[in-house]
Amino acid sequence: MLPFYVIGHRNPDTDAICSAIGHAALLRASGEVPNAIAARCGDLPQRTRWVLDKAEIEPPVLLNDVRVSAGMLCRRDIVQVEESDTFLTAYRRLLSFGVRSAPVVDAVGGLRGMLRYLDLLGLLLPPETDGMKVRTVHVSFSKVVDTLQATSVGADLPPAELEEELILLVGASSQNTVDKRLKTAKQEGLVERFLVICGDRPIVQRYAIDHGARGLLVTGGNTVTPDIAAYAKKKGVVVLLCHQDTASASTLLRCSRTVKHVMTSNIVTIGSNEPVSRLRKRLTALDQDLFPVMEQGSGKMIGVLSKSDLVDPPRIRLALVDHNEYAQAVAGVEEAEITEVIDHHRLAGNLVSREPIRYLNEPVGSTSTLVARKFLHRDLTPDAGVAMCLCAGIVSDTLCLTSPTTTLLDREMLNWLCRIAEIDAEEFTEEFFAVGSLMATGTPEEILNADRKEFTEDGMTVSISQVEERDLHGFGPRREELECVLKELVRSKNYAFGVLAITDVARHHSVILAVGDEPILNQFPFKRTDTHLFDAPGVVSRKKQIFPAVSEAIQNSR
Repeated sequence: MLPFYVIGHRNPDTDAICSAIGHAALLRASGEVPNAIAARCGDLPQRTRWVLDKAEIEPPVLLNDVRVSAGMLCRRDIVQVEESDTFLTAYRRLLSFGVRSAPVVDAVGGLRGMLRYLDLLGLLLPPETDGMKVRTVHVSFSKVVDTLQATSVGADLPPAELEEELILLVGASSQNTVDKRLKTAKQEGLVERFLVICGDRPIVQRYAIDHGARGLLVTGGNTVTPDIAAYAKKKGVVVLLCHQDTASASTLLRCSRTVKHVMTSNIVTIGSNEPVSRLRKRLTALDQDLFPVMEQGSGKMIGVLSKSDLVDPPRIRLALVDHNEYAQAVAGVEEAEITEVIDHHRLAGNLVSREPIRYLNEPVGSTSTLVARKFLHRDLTPDAGVAMCLCAGIVSDTLCLTSPTTTLLDREMLNWLCRIAEIDAEEFTEEFFAVGSLMATGTPEEILNADRKEFTEDGMTVSISQVEERDLHGFGPRREELECVLKELVRSKNYAFGVLAITDVARHHSVILAVGDEPILNQFPFKRTDTHLFDAPGVVSRKKQIFPAVSEAIQNSR
């Protein structure tokens, strides 16, 4: 079963992380999705990490892509054969598992090739049916012994790995005819490759040894006299005794050949991280039905995929929290199955689903507020650690209920959660915002991307980043480098407008760097202090104050 993830937007803030943790816990506690996993698509902000440490909760798993990969979809219980396996061993294995092809591996499990069901016919039926080739078998005596369950009574068997070109001679003709054929073979220098097959015919057995045949196979459960066995040992002739009749033994001899002679070595393999959607296009036209899946890095085979597996593959299931736009979602979201959305932002973007889904969107200050209410409505109480995380989500998004986005529901849920987590909201808020200043310690790229969202408005794409600080003193010394990085972001992403807001959470005051088309800058409804800097007292909310201002500027610039 593919995983079920609860995940927030890219460049996640505390609310995105904590609402994902809370909703995953709710789905597990209610039994609705027992395997729900909290995830994130970006680094943990420093303050969020402090919250998780304080709550003793592990960070959500990091996801960079939610497309189904070959490693997720492949069958791990691999039906495989070894290159040293005989036809009979391989045939029985394919038959018992109901498969028509299988990877071929060496003695240590390394991939050597692929064996198809039809390839096995090459071990039974030679491509040429004229002359000596139709009677020639490339085989190891040890494999013949294994296949026929034979007993060796003559010369010692050669090493198991030694394969020889044996020419089969069925000694069913008259004694004179057999003698004549062996003499001819000796004259042609071939008799040392002959394997004579006969039943209870002591004279034929002795002829084979006299003329120096490579081996003698006695069929039908018959044996040889002690003197013949001793004679064969002296002359270096291998003597095998089997219970099958001559016709059966002659057929099974070919079943003793190993699969390495007919396996396909030139095969296509798949990397475990390759997206299935890309594989469909690449593999459809290939004349190969089964594909080994190789682990990235180690090159070890971890499973197999067939073309039929790619027809309508399963999709990773997602519950999206704190966003509802593909532009803000984890990469590959278009190929995932979205089952639910919980958000408190405007409706936008191109999110679609195959089936009806649960969609909860309300004008509250925090997604964590909505998750907390779901616990309450289901008569469930989150663990203290989860409750603390949800508190942090509300505190961070509403600035401890002082933001203009704050609602009565935010207040009610924060009070309820604080009782469960056994914390004081104001003290918790003070500690939360006292955690290290990103403006003091972060790189320009970290500052810009720590909490950045991308929006599309009136056909234009804009980026809005926000950094919350306890004061604005750290901005001045870094203004120049931040402006350079913001300009480069706007240029590289071809944004119409890019904003970085530095918010003083204590004084409810923001300064805003803005880069973009001059007509839009001219309409930005804040006090412009220089070319790219705006002063915005009382502005703290990206959702309710900054984005509407950007939207208004775009509309008025037309």
